[in-house]
Amino acid sequence: MLAIFALANGVAPAPPRSISELTPAATIHVGKTADWVAITADAVWVGSTGPYAVHRIDPKTNKRVASVPLPGEPCAGLATGFGSLWVPMCTAVPSLAKVDLAANRLSAVFAVGPAAAEGGITTGAGNVWLIVDKSGTLARIDPVTGTIRQTVKVPAGSYNPYFSDGEIWVTRAEGAELTRVDATAGAVIATVRTGPNPRFLTAAGGAIWTLNQGDGTVTRVDAQTRRATTTIALDTPGHGGDIGGGGGMVWTSMPKVPLSAIDTRSKSLQCQWAGPGGDSLGIGHGAIWLTDYHAGTLARIPLKDALAHCNPRR
Repeated sequence: MLAIFALANGVAPAPPRSISELTPAATIHVGKTADWVAITADAVWVGSTGPYAVHRIDPKTNKRVASVPLPGEPCAGLATGFGSLWVPMCTAVPSLAKVDLAANRLSAVFAVGPAAAEGGITTGAGNVWLIVDKSGTLARIDPVTGTIRQTVKVPAGSYNPYFSDGEIWVTRAEGAELTRVDATAGAVIATVRTGPNPRFLTAAGGAIWTLNQGDGTVTRVDAQTRRATTTIALDTPGHGGDIGGGGGMVWTSMPKVPLSAIDTRSKSLQCQWAGPGGDSLGIGHGAIWLTDYHAGTLARIPLKDALAHCNPRR
């Protein structure tokens, strides 16, 4: 059984603060909605509807420098790898867009796509990885041709893969588990119990962290022992959301609670901001890049400012 931590060092976390106390260094409007963020060495990418597109933000100027139209809604995450941005789309027949990072243009659309919205995509070990049906088929995709090289069966209702240290970790949103897949052999190694309905996940501080939509918790899985060690209560259940690591913290976002911070060493919730906005985020270039889904914007919040406001006991 997992230990569930709602307290930090025996002291109840402070009530949520207002997200208005975190002043963005910049706010960029990209469309009717803004969702999914990917960070590269020289850019920040964000998806939108109205228009269906992905947008390149220059982190040096905080300006949008390119927009790449898409033939459908970017609905299941963004990933970078092999010189490209990979965009699963909820087209009439689900498909996968490949965007050239150097040329800022759509270079291909492959006839393989996500099993559902709110899914995910990842790259690693020379492949693109995507769950392509609701029965739990994890596809190993050739990044040049878009053909499926291999399929791996994971539990039905799994949608979100994440590559880390030679393994693919896949959350089962319609269950309460995390599946480990050897990325070289393409074989399931084991499953790990999590909180209910885990979906989005990240790696930070020697662990894999899952955001559990069923009860609004985060589960920590030790990357060495491959065992769940802690579940942290955030009180943010519901659809949507995101999770990422940076600055010694794991950051989560959910609608109405745009930002929460978990200290990776103490494994405790340090602070939380409530209010409008939120849903997806990325950490990079010294900032938290946070979308407001319904406003169609991407805000750059300096990481040092968020950490200073949080003032964790470290």
